[in-house]
Amino acid sequence: MADITASMVKDLREATGAGMMDCKKALEETGGDMDAAADKLRVKGLAKAAKKADRVASEGAVAVAVRDEGAGMTGAVIELNAETDFVARNDSFQAAARKIARAALDVAGDVEALRGAKTEGGESVGDLVTGLVATIGENMLLRRSGRLAVSQGVVGWYVHPTGDLGRIGVIVAIEGGGDKAALAEVGRKVAMHISHANPLSLTAESLDPAAVERERAIFREQALASGKPPQVVDKMIEGRIRKFYEEVVLLKQPFIMNQDQTIEQLLAETSKAQGSPAKITGFLRLALGEGVDKKTDDFAAEVAALSGAS
Repeated sequence: MADITASMVKDLREATGAGMMDCKKALEETGGDMDAAADKLRVKGLAKAAKKADRVASEGAVAVAVRDEGAGMTGAVIELNAETDFVARNDSFQAAARKIARAALDVAGDVEALRGAKTEGGESVGDLVTGLVATIGENMLLRRSGRLAVSQGVVGWYVHPTGDLGRIGVIVAIEGGGDKAALAEVGRKVAMHISHANPLSLTAESLDPAAVERERAIFREQALASGKPPQVVDKMIEGRIRKFYEEVVLLKQPFIMNQDQTIEQLLAETSKAQGSPAKITGFLRLALGEGVDKKTDDFAAEVAALSGAS
């Protein structure tokens, strides 16, 4: 077998746009024949997929999967992106998103680890996505994933607008004993709340200190501008920080189904009803396309810019 050098892999990658590991494997399978390796990548659809990789994929779906494990549960949420909403409604795309979410139940790592995991059909998640790109003809990206598990309790979940596939997916881990079905219903309601309220953290202590200080600085400037004495300003700031916590900390937020009750109070009520402490240990909320810079085609603006440059 010919020695496959880093330079050969680099050259093939530049020629095809395929991933480094895919290029290395193709070269190994073809004895270092660059043209044959490039053809092999094309046959597999890998080169075709790579050529689409610079196109923005901000549509798609968020999928959730959960698994009952006796006294406990595991839940996973993933975001699979495509370029258009049309493809996001494709049956093959949606089936793939569900397969990936189920595969994520067994992956306790980041999205890179998930790409290497096997689906129930035996293929890797990465190969599944690559195959979709080659078949459908749009850039696709497995962008994010997450998993939560409890040894005793439930992983509540909710997908907006409905089902197990949508634009917002939430899972929330609640440790607790008692009636598991009743706890699961509380978990579903809390997940629905998280979908709507979009908290930044579970507790005030786990909130990003930089975010708190930024808000504190803004509140201080506002209070000082009011002309109030320093001792009054300090009280005003602390009052506004408490209000800030109520807006962004899950346990402090008013429950969307009962605004007179916080999530913390809902858990206390649940603990009493269950005869066992109920505690949220974590939550994950993925909203489709958040943080993606979407490409906009503004023909009129381009014409105006060209006219101004002439």
